[in-house]
Amino acid sequence: MQKNITIMIYNILNGDSLAYSFPDTKIEGDIIVAREALIDGDLSGDDLQDFWHSRAKYLELTEAEYYDKVVSEFERIMNAPDDSEFNLWFEYDLFCQVNMWFIISIINRLPVKKKVYAVYTSYLDRNHKHFWNGFGPANSSQLQVCFADRILLSDADLQLGQELWTAYKDNNFEELIRLSKNQSFAFPYLQEVVKAHIDRFPKDGTKGRPERVIEDITKNISTDFPKVFKEFWNRESIYGFGDTQLKSLYDKVMHNR
Repeated sequence: MQKNITIMIYNILNGDSLAYSFPDTKIEGDIIVAREALIDGDLSGDDLQDFWHSRAKYLELTEAEYYDKVVSEFERIMNAPDDSEFNLWFEYDLFCQVNMWFIISIINRLPVKKKVYAVYTSYLDRNHKHFWNGFGPANSSQLQVCFADRILLSDADLQLGQELWTAYKDNNFEELIRLSKNQSFAFPYLQEVVKAHIDRFPKDGTKGRPERVIEDITKNISTDFPKVFKEFWNRESIYGFGDTQLKSLYDKVMHNR
């Protein structure tokens, strides 16, 4: 007699904003929220416990606060049962991709059978102003379109995601460049995103690409932060910076004027 297998379905969302509107889609599965911004800050740690400690310290949270807000959600991924399905709702920009690489690195190590899908903003074309960060303005029917167009990740894709995370965490730019040359539907703008990241840290000691753009905006358009933020997003939405990340760069530029 064949026993019924219950498949656990997880929708992993990048941040709380999508989590508020997501239930309206009626898409099946539990919601897990990734509340991290791994594009920024200390990534040190030889194991996950050390890594959590580094992140909590960088974010100026107590261990308990960080566990409650962040780690508890990641642990739901780590405790997933056999035959789980993971839908990764992440956008194309650097902020989202780095978080997704980290999550793939966790999922790829799970000793269970699993299916993993990338869900992107497929309802938008490349010329749309929200292309890089398009889940925010999406309505329920548009999110359903994104889900219908999801991409099944192969074992090679999962391994690539894990290796991308390792290279990113280790600041290994040469390895990131090498990995970015892999052609995969699961990571459609990988070379552009990796280049945007490496452009943050020029080897010749000059200012990084985001600082140069902020400098130009403050010189020619406005020094008012909300206006700088808006213009930066018009030009460099590939980074996906939130106000926290951009404000620290803005402060640095303004300080050195």
